Parts: sequence; C-alpha cells; structure tokens
Amino acid sequence: MAAETAPPHIEILLVGMNGDLRGKRIPATMEKKIWDGAVRLPTSTQSLDIWGDDNDDITGLSLTIGDPDGNCIPDQRSLVPMPWAPEGSRQVLSTMHELTGEPSFMDPRGILASLLKRYEERGLIPVVATELEFYVVQDDWRETGKPRPPEKLTYRGEPNGFQLYDMSAVDALDDYLQTVRTWAKAQDLPADATTAEFGPGQFEINLLHRADALAAADDCIYLKRIAEQAARKHGLKSTCMAKPYADQAGSGLHVHASIIDRDGNNILDARGSDPLKLRSVTAGMLNTMRDAQLIFAPFANSYRRFQPGSFAPVDIDWGFGHRGTAIRIPDKGGPAARIEHRVAGADANPYLLLTAILGGMLIGIDETLDPGPSTEPGKEPPAGTKKLTHDFLTAVEDFSASPFIKDIFGERYQKLYGDTKRKEAITFLRTVSDFDYRTYLPRI
Repeated sequence: MAAETAPPHIEILLVGMNGDLRGKRIPATMEKKIWDGAVRLPTSTQSLDIWGDDNDDITGLSLTIGDPDGNCIPDQRSLVPMPWAPEGSRQVLSTMHELTGEPSFMDPRGILASLLKRYEERGLIPVVATELEFYVVQDDWRETGKPRPPEKLTYRGEPNGFQLYDMSAVDALDDYLQTVRTWAKAQDLPADATTAEFGPGQFEINLLHRADALAAADDCIYLKRIAEQAARKHGLKSTCMAKPYADQAGSGLHVHASIIDRDGNNILDARGSDPLKLRSVTAGMLNTMRDAQLIFAPFANSYRRFQPGSFAPVDIDWGFGHRGTAIRIPDKGGPAARIEHRVAGADANPYLLLTAILGGMLIGIDETLDPGPSTEPGKEPPAGTKKLTHDFLTAVEDFSASPFIKDIFGERYQKLYGDTKRKEAITFLRTVSDFDYRTYLPRI
C-alpha cells in the first residue's frame, strides 16, 4: 500500500526576544482563522529567555497577571512556501497585539516597525541588506556534546586548513548549499553570493538591499530557518552561534545601510564633496555603540568573538574600506554610498539589530555630528578611541542605563530585555565549567 501523503499546513510564526521562532501549526483547511486574526498565544511568549523560561519572578509578565493572550496578526507580505514540509505548506510571520488592539511592546517586529515610522515622518526610507555567516556541523552534536566540522571538510577528523573563498569547500557541500539556494528561491529571498569563510564548514550568504527594513529583517530570519532545515535534510546542523569553536573564526551578521528620500535620492551620497551626512550618521552609530552592544552581542558566547587580530571589531572606530573597523564605509559617492555595520554576531535578533543601527543613524540625520578621525589601514585606531566591552554583564548594565535605548526601544522593553539578560549573564558567571576544573583543580 502506498504511503499516505501528509496534508499541507500553514505555520503562523512569532519572533521571540532571542530571534527564535515560535507559533502554531494549523491545517491548511483552517487557515481562515489566521487571516481573521483569531490565532492567539500568551503575550509572554515574547519574554522567554534563551532557556525558554518566562522569568515571571523578575518580569511579572506571565502568571503574575494571569498569563494573558494576545492576537497574532499576520503580515501577508511574509507569506511564503515551506519547501521542506508537505507540498502546499506555507509560513507567515506575525506581530503580537494585545487583545485591546495595540501592538505588544515586546514584539521585535513591532519595535522595528515603530522606529521606521520615525523615518517615514522625515520623508526618508532606510535601504538595508544583511550578510549572514553561519557554520554547518555534523549531526552528532547531541551525542558528543560539541560541534565538529562536516566530514567532507576534514582529514583524519581534523579541519583541512582554512577555507576562505575556497571553492573546493563550496563544492564539498554543494548538495547542501544547492538546497539552501533552491529553497531561498522558492521563498523569493533576494539571496546573492555564497562564499566559504575562514572556519571549517563556515559560509556566508549575502542578501540584496531592500528599501524596506522590516522585509530585510524578515529575509534574514527566513534565511536562518532555511539554513537549519536544509542542514537537517542533509544529516547536518547549521548554527548561528557567534563562536562555536574556540580556535576558529566567529560568525558575524553585517548590515549595509543607506537612506533615500522621497525622490529616491541617496542622502548619504557625497557627490564628490565632503561626505558630511555620511560622517554624521557614522558618528550617531559610534556614539550609541556601547549602549547597544547587548543587542549586537546578546549572549555569553557572543563575547568570545571580540578578539584582537580578528575581523570582529574591538574598537569603536570607523574607516573607508577598512574591514577591521566597527563601521566601514565601502562607498562614499554615488547611489551606492552606504555604511557597513560590522559589530553584530550571527546570533543577533535581526529586528532588534536593525532597530539599534537605524536608531543610531537617525541621531546622525537629525544632528550634525563628527565621528572624529578614521582608522587608516595598517595603523592603530586614533588616540582616545573607545573600545567595545568583552564582558556580558557590563554590556547589560550599559544597555539598562542608556537614554538612547530607552528612547528607541521603549522603557518597558529596555527593562524586560536588560533584566532577562542580566539573569542570563549572572547564571553564566555562577556556572563552574569543565575548563575551570581542568585548570585549577590540579594546581590549587
């Protein structure tokens, strides 16, 4: 007897604090309830920490108030097929709304949409593209307790050297990468180049610019899911951990951004003169970078990526075409004039990331700021250049005390995010690792 074909379904998805996707799977025959706005989940779904705890004891947003429902309002623009699911299955992103009708203050998509209204009020449109780096590892990580590179990229179990731009590495995992490309095309994601990065099994996929920052964040979250589902299909696992290997390169999430006016002109275009506006928005991002570092590096593991001598920045600096700086200016003239923000890890929530970046740029649009001297290739950053923190808890305190964060994200979300991440940071500080034992137990 032939196997029965599974019926199609539709998934309505919410983006959580940590960029995780949660939601409901509904039979395709009942999808009308999605478009009617009748799908509900507890609003506390978007307050869950990395372990899935609602932390009601510190937030008071769950059982304390009865764990109330909210409505998941779908965004029709994000409706796409799910090529890995039964034929005809689709997924759609939604924004959490309170039952009274207003968007939840905890919804990352709603937070970004709120900031974009400020641009709209000024007659401006951010144009955004993301570059996502991630690792692919063997699927035995649950048994071994740690990742290891795909066997096709090793020799006698060890990585076969660095693989930057190595087409043989791309060829070795071409079946996996081809699945990623095919599924991205099925979802109409504007995926561009795929390159092999430094680490074994590390790849980067570029997404093309969009004159819709919310859609650009949607593209990024969908690409992460495609990478994960495709890996599962090929007996692998993808990970967006910022630093999965201690001795290999970390994974970043770089953002390119420019600003156009109502006439379609790029306001960052210097047109052969001094790039004053470009410099001003750069200064806005630099001035707010420490305050927002918790968004760019949201986990304890994130801070392992900020190491001297790597492509992850450690200084709050900028430069023209300099890939070691926090803010790189690839082009300062013509329609391609833009900034590249190079601080965030691949583990960042793309909606909160774009909110922080565009919020900093907005300060540079409203004011005329000077970023100071640029960092020149082959030279140290200018004297007095401030540094990013290497400490998770310090980033939490900077975030929690910041007037900029309060303005851009809202006071309630600043407290929720800060308190939740403080608990996470303290938990890691209190945890004695195996490395602690191996280092100190025999010697002290």
